[in-house]
Amino acid sequence: MKWEGNRQSDNVEDRRRSGSGAGAGTGRGGGGGLLGGRSIGLGTIVLALVGWGVFGINPLTTISLLSGGSAPPTQAQVQGQSIPKDDKQAAFVATVLASTEDVWTQVFKQGGANYQVPKLVLFRGSTPTACGMGQSAMGPFYCPGDRKVYLDMEFFDTMSRQLGAPGEFARAYVIAHEVGHHVQTLLGATAKVDSQRGRISQREQNALSVRLELQADCYAGIWTRHSQQAKNWLNQSDIESALNAASQIGDDTLQQKQTGTVRPDAFTHGSSAQRVRWFTQGMNSASVQACDTFSISAQQL
Repeated sequence: MKWEGNRQSDNVEDRRRSGSGAGAGTGRGGGGGLLGGRSIGLGTIVLALVGWGVFGINPLTTISLLSGGSAPPTQAQVQGQSIPKDDKQAAFVATVLASTEDVWTQVFKQGGANYQVPKLVLFRGSTPTACGMGQSAMGPFYCPGDRKVYLDMEFFDTMSRQLGAPGEFARAYVIAHEVGHHVQTLLGATAKVDSQRGRISQREQNALSVRLELQADCYAGIWTRHSQQAKNWLNQSDIESALNAASQIGDDTLQQKQTGTVRPDAFTHGSSAQRVRWFTQGMNSASVQACDTFSISAQQL
C-alpha cells in the first residue's frame, strides 16, 4: 500500500500520553463496558467469545452489555494531543482517515449533502467516551454519542498475530469499517436500529446488528474503490489482505477458533462469507444504494 506522502488528517486525537489508559483500565467495574450510548466495534464479538470460552459468560450477555446497556453515558473529558511527527503508525492512521474524509465528502456532495467528518481517537488501555468507558479489549469501535472512532493500535498486532489478518490494507479496512459506522449515523441507519432495542428479542437484535455491520463492510468497500481511483495506491495483494481480514473476523470463524462450535443465532457481525461478500459489493458497485442490507431477506445476506 503506497500511502506515504499523502495528506494526513488533522482530526486525529492522540490520548496515548494523556494518562487515561492505565488508570481507567484497572477500574473496569466502575466504568462498565460501553454502556449507555451504543458502541459499534469489530472487537465486540471477540470479547464476547473470550468471555464465553474462558470465563463461561454467555456471549449474548456480553454483547448486550457492550452494545446497549442501561447505564448513563459518560462524556469524555480527556484532552488529546496531535500525533508525533516521527510516529509512522499514527501517520498511517491519519493518512487513511484523510482518504475517508476525501471520499465521503465527495460521495455526500454527489448526493446533495454535506459530510461531517468524524474524529479518530488513539488511546491505550482504556479511555472515556460519550458511550461510556472504552476498553482496548473491545477492539476498534465507533461511538455515535460523540461521533468518534476509537482505536488502540495494539489491535493491529492482534490482527496479525492472533487473528491471522496481517497487512497494511487490512488495517486500513478496519479504519474504513469504523468510519462506515459514522456514515450510518449520518444517514440515520444507526438510530433506526437502536430504536428497536428493548422492543424485540435478543436474537432479533443480533440479526439487526449483523445487517448494520455488513453495511459498514460495504461502505468500507466503497471507500476502497474511490480511494484507489484517486490515488492508485493499492495492488492485488492489498485487496487480498482486506478480504482475508474480513474473513478472519467473521463470527463463524471466531466462534470456531474459540469454542470449536458455530452458533448463528449469536452472530452480531456476520459470517466470514457475508463480510467478504458485502465488502466486495461495495468495492465493485461504489454505490451507497447497493449497500442496503436492510431491505433484503436474511437468505440474501
